[in-house]
Amino acid sequence: MENIVIKVGGMSCQGCVANVNGVLTALPGVAAAEVSLAAGEAKVAYDPARVSLETLKAAIEDAGFDAA
Repeated sequence: MENIVIKVGGMSCQGCVANVNGVLTALPGVAAAEVSLAAGEAKVAYDPARVSLETLKAAIEDAGFDAA
């Protein structure tokens, strides 16, 4: 497992946090995601053999948020 912090832009409420958390944890290879509205970031524990950083960012962007 690897851990990464992805900056997430465009979140304005706890519903946004839940949305980002949901799309990340639904991906195969993601063990856990901790999304923070205050910090504007998502801490993700994932298996790089099963899911790529690009896929994580794409999932956030497909949900309507910015990922950096």
